[in-house]
Amino acid sequence: MRTKFKAWAEPYINEHPEVMLDLSNASNLDNLYLEIGSGKGDFLIGMAEKYPDISFIGVERNVTCAGITAKKLVEKEVKNAKLSWIDALELLPMLKEESINTLFLNFSDPWPKKKHEKRRLTYISFLEQYYRILRDGGRLYFKTDNDSLYIYTREE
Repeated sequence: MRTKFKAWAEPYINEHPEVMLDLSNASNLDNLYLEIGSGKGDFLIGMAEKYPDISFIGVERNVTCAGITAKKLVEKEVKNAKLSWIDALELLPMLKEESINTLFLNFSDPWPKKKHEKRRLTYISFLEQYYRILRDGGRLYFKTDNDSLYIYTREE
């Protein structure tokens, strides 16, 4: 389901840099848990609250979803999670090799049309980036309710 645009989202993000990932420092980050496509932030925040000794980063390219997540991070005073309002295609190359312990892809947009295949978060170019940034023994968790995306991902 598409999220309705909220005009307050971008100003809120700009007013709360404390919950946003400092992209100028992204190549120095290490020992992280990364969620690509954080949506409204429930998984990210739930994990951060459950595991306060682990650092989490959520990546979301939709401004409204990013704003909702930022608001939840501020209101719940979550200190071990940061949000990056950016397309994963831009962020992944900024991360250093073997800097991610665990990567989560939860119910990603399936981009069902063949012409949109390169946008799928399990397209080969994304998988190559995940392999580069995951630590030796790191894990990628992939959840989907879309059978076609699941089959496609297994083949990739």
